Amino acid sequence: MSPVSSETSIEILQFETDVIRVIQRTNDVKSVRFKKPDRFNYLPGQWISVTLGNENEQKTKPLSLSSSTTEDFLEITKRLTGHDFSTALEILEVGDKALLEGPFGNLTFQGDYDKICMLSGGIGITPLRSMICYSTAKGLKTDIALIYSNRYENNIAFEDDFKKMQTLNPNFKMIITITKPSPSWKGLTGRINRKMIEETVHDYADRFF
Repeated sequence: MSPVSSETSIEILQFETDVIRVIQRTNDVKSVRFKKPDRFNYLPGQWISVTLGNENEQKTKPLSLSSSTTEDFLEITKRLTGHDFSTALEILEVGDKALLEGPFGNLTFQGDYDKICMLSGGIGITPLRSMICYSTAKGLKTDIALIYSNRYENNIAFEDDFKKMQTLNPNFKMIITITKPSPSWKGLTGRINRKMIEETVHDYADRFF
């Protein structure tokens, strides 16, 4: 995608903010939304450093923003692994506070290409959700093909979001593949590979990946 140039006037900020919503995306994926300061700006696909806990026991982790710059909140989304930071995030409630710093990162997209293909496995979807939501909200003409791999069909973060975006954005197509499908799964199976890309995105040679 696009590197953030030295000319990009986005200031790196550190600030404390409030949790305004917690969303259980799947059985082991949770999104947390924070109040977004008026002075905080970022590009779709960038990440922030998140610090949870009090001064005596703080946990810090870099996380991509799953929110779009067109939304009036900051959202992070994480798979709950049982590690210290995950445990701290899992117990967050509305009104709790967190220390955020950013934005960082060069993997961004603002309509730089006419045709793109996005490949994602599991929770790696977070920066791509930011980009796709941005493209949909802005009415960009970029043709987006997303191939999204997950282990189980009941563990697809943002599936409903993406289905809604497909109805709003005729230039966006989502292709889901499951690596450990149930007997009732009727879609694609297996990990993303060259053959899958060639068979599902026929004009792949014309796209920026």
